[in-house]
Amino acid sequence: MIVSVELLPESTLRDAIGVLVRLVEAAGALIIFLGAAWAFVQFVKAGLRGRDRVAGFNRIRLSLGRFLVLGLEFQLAGDVLRTAVAPSFTEIGQLAAIAAIRTALNYFLGREIAQERAEIARGEEAAPLERPAQGTPS
Repeated sequence: MIVSVELLPESTLRDAIGVLVRLVEAAGALIIFLGAAWAFVQFVKAGLRGRDRVAGFNRIRLSLGRFLVLGLEFQLAGDVLRTAVAPSFTEIGQLAAIAAIRTALNYFLGREIAQERAEIARGEEAAPLERPAQGTPS
């Protein structure tokens, strides 16, 4: 006689993981939304101030990119969680496609952030050389 004890039925586990997936994906969506809202407010502020627009715009883009990367990482975490319960081959294929798209987006966003960061650093290094010395006419 074989006695099988099931601590957690598979249907309960699927339901629990479904809730966790929704929470993680909602967190990712919230991060992306907050980043976009923050970037919009900063963009309006920079536009109203009117000075140093290029450097301000680059910093806003850099910050928005960071929010997007973090939000996409949360979305990818949700995808990984979704695979915790034995999915069908169709579900695995769909998740693989979605994960590949999100990973590619993350890669390109990361590259753009690195380029933007380098551009800002070059601008900050060049800025002191462009300023006239005190007491000299410009």
